[in-house]
Amino acid sequence: MQYIRPRTAAEVSHLLMTGDGGARIMAGGTDLLVQLRSGMIAPKAIVDIKGLDGIACITPEDGGWRIGAAVSGQRLGEHEHVRAIWPGVVEACELIGSTQVQGRCTMAGNLCNGSPAADSVPALIAAGAVARIEGPDGAHDCAVEDIPEGPGKTSLRKGEFLSSVFLPGRPAGAADAYLRFIPRTEMDIAVASAAVNIELARDGTIRLARIALGAVGPKVVLVQDAANAIIGSKLEDPALKALARACEAACNPIDDKRGTAEFRTTVAGVLARRAARIAMTRAKERAGENP
Repeated sequence: MQYIRPRTAAEVSHLLMTGDGGARIMAGGTDLLVQLRSGMIAPKAIVDIKGLDGIACITPEDGGWRIGAAVSGQRLGEHEHVRAIWPGVVEACELIGSTQVQGRCTMAGNLCNGSPAADSVPALIAAGAVARIEGPDGAHDCAVEDIPEGPGKTSLRKGEFLSSVFLPGRPAGAADAYLRFIPRTEMDIAVASAAVNIELARDGTIRLARIALGAVGPKVVLVQDAANAIIGSKLEDPALKALARACEAACNPIDDKRGTAEFRTTVAGVLARRAARIAMTRAKERAGENP
């Protein structure tokens, strides 16, 4: 097995194109190393992308923030500006693994792993985050929700890799939240999860919303009907009930030893309601800080 540390995106893409499917990207490596040690994969080459310019940086851009693919969960959690405007995204990323894992794991790796139970992915999708993809034809941008295609599968083509994620700027009266249910108190994967992102109008009603669910289907799902249920409301009980019903209708989970399909469906609606309330409280607080 070769270990290669290229310096440019073009080099990375070339290695992936010529590797006959035997090259694997390493950013944080927390999933990659587990797969290697368990014998799940046996790549011919490990392509370490941490030598690329900006790959481990958090950079302001167009009022938002560009998060390099090698930015760890710990570094993201310590960034006060990103945490202030995207608390739900940060808290979702901070749920990946243990304290030790947080020092290495990345949102980009969590996304590219293709798990429907990934913690950061629902929050990124609810945030309207955009991934930058590097490949043989150069760079292009892609909505995060267009990347997962199923368990362990993504839309990335041969020679492509994810170099950064862009979190857009937002007005004062906007906020997000992420919640999950796990059987244990920590270090587990979601049985069901929900991320809610809202933006308030001047009268305190919800002007815009995005809601995403995890672990309730083959991939994380953006639920437009759930967003429509609360737009124009102040999260009164009828709106919250409609939100929960829309989330339940969007679920297509499996039965397994961690939870039945019925249980996952019900919990998804409950989590979405709770996350919406948290996001609403945060949005009001931000509006009050910057009227």
